[in-house]
Amino acid sequence: MTEFQAVAGQAGIIEVAMFGAGRIGTIHAGNVARHPRARLRYVVDVHAPSATALAARHGAQTASVDAALADPAVGAVVIGSSTDTHADLIQRAAAAGKAIFCEKPVDLDVERARACAAAVKQAGVTCMIGFQRRFDPTFAALKQRLEAGEIGQAEMLVITSRDPSPPPASYIAHSGGVFKDMLIHDFDIFRWILGGEAVSLHATGGCPNLPEVAAAGDVSHTAVTLRTRDGALCQINTSRRAAYGYDQRFEVLGSKGLLQAGNVRPTEVVAWGEQAISSDKPEAFFLERYRAAYALEIEHFFDALTHGTPVRTTIEDGIKALELAELATRSWREGKALDCAI
Repeated sequence: MTEFQAVAGQAGIIEVAMFGAGRIGTIHAGNVARHPRARLRYVVDVHAPSATALAARHGAQTASVDAALADPAVGAVVIGSSTDTHADLIQRAAAAGKAIFCEKPVDLDVERARACAAAVKQAGVTCMIGFQRRFDPTFAALKQRLEAGEIGQAEMLVITSRDPSPPPASYIAHSGGVFKDMLIHDFDIFRWILGGEAVSLHATGGCPNLPEVAAAGDVSHTAVTLRTRDGALCQINTSRRAAYGYDQRFEVLGSKGLLQAGNVRPTEVVAWGEQAISSDKPEAFFLERYRAAYALEIEHFFDALTHGTPVRTTIEDGIKALELAELATRSWREGKALDCAI
């Protein structure tokens, strides 16, 4: 029996409980509702009006965590609630025998994340972590061409990741810090593109002209250098503020050439005039930039359940990225490069 057969109802449809009705929960709920092999059964959120509105939009019901997990008709859960709920929901969903899709990070604490992985393994359920950048069509195309040997052996990866504006100081204070909140995606890209683990890491950061970020105990701009076992290098540069939009791009230098993955714009129209040549700025923020990627990762999750195949972004990937984020935080605070014992 495949996992799909185990979690699907008689009509071959997987009933889903959605945890979280905020920005990312709304995106995931819509993608679940549009999937031909899934049906959104419950929406669960501590803010009842948000849960009610989202459930009504997709013909679902609201429920408590206990009720949603106790329903034998529910075959899978999608966790898009706040980070501090992820670990508990993963462990409870695993114990209930539900397949799990969970937004990054697994948790802000590495040991709690490892406990989640142990619970998932013991229960024998699928658990996919939402590293949506691997599903971005442009990034995925670069990865395919790299694996095909187009530029030979990858030797250096340069990642640029910049938000249009910093979040409120109240958010930053409880975010786990920029390395866990923001760069965790970049650490996953590092592992995915270079296909290896880091042996050393050096992180530095500052808050130029953003004293409110420093007051919250964090940095707004970072530079991180990693080295793999085979000597390949990665440079990650990030900023909480880019006046021109959401800047997401990277390039890979190989022994035989270079591959670049650039920004996505609202349109590809370019205006040529007497004074200048202009085009659209990058997409406004992550919900717009990764709209296609969010849909594709949910499609992949249900395809994996249907066919009994492994998911592309596992809970182990989530832990590896979190370990690098934890190490980067230490490196920044201690002001030195650190060896990676991972």
